[in-house]
Amino acid sequence: MITNLKIDEKLLEKALALCDHSTADLVIEAALREYIQRRKQLKLLELFGTIDYEENYDYKQQRQIR
Repeated sequence: MITNLKIDEKLLEKALALCDHSTADLVIEAALREYIQRRKQLKLLELFGTIDYEENYDYKQQRQIR
């Protein structure tokens, strides 16, 4: 997909200096992957404390079943 983007050149230069990627396209793709991964992590953190577990659940017993 070809997309025209207006990106701050200073930001792009800093990103290129910090990574092993040779082109701006690769830097942007890596940044998008990291952004997606971070957003997924934040969504998981939102679930923290909202899941109720059975009080008598024994995870050690589940490991022995395998």
